Amino acid sequence: MKVISGFLKGRIINGYKTEGTRPTMDSVKESLFAMIQSDIKDSICLDLFAGSGSLGIEAISNGAKFVYFVDHNKKILNILKKNIVNFKIETFSKVILADYKKALLKFNTSNIKFNLVFLDPPYQVHVIEDILKFLNEKDMIAPTGQVICEFNNEALQDSYGSLNVIKKRQYGDKTIYIYKNRLY
Repeated sequence: MKVISGFLKGRIINGYKTEGTRPTMDSVKESLFAMIQSDIKDSICLDLFAGSGSLGIEAISNGAKFVYFVDHNKKILNILKKNIVNFKIETFSKVILADYKKALLKFNTSNIKFNLVFLDPPYQVHVIEDILKFLNEKDMIAPTGQVICEFNNEALQDSYGSLNVIKKRQYGDKTIYIYKNRLY
């Protein structure tokens, strides 16, 4: 798996074949980032089920100001940390070993608002709807911020409070919904 665009374009992301990960395919990632390209620069991002960090690293490569990488798999996070050091992007990121619920509670307590949130949990874990509700209820998405969801066999609504779906795409068995904060 490679970084597909930006200043890290072509760099190899290690860890995508690690057990317990299901990375976003390069073709899907390329399409996804084309849809959000104009919103990445200077953004604060959350890669909540980070795995190898493919989505968050791509965001940094395209101008994100800072990315929080969260995953509960210590082995994959150690690989992610090595990728971050190899790419020399330590000042743009923080890697957090935590369950997604604990991480969200901590971010909420710290009053962190995100411009972009990447939700790509394991497909058998159906938590996206609960996360969208939490992000909306706790007002954790910045004005015009977006939540990018990648899933399979999960039924999601077109809106969760101020978060409204603005794009839907199907890539084989993968579905991508992009929600935008329309409160402001």
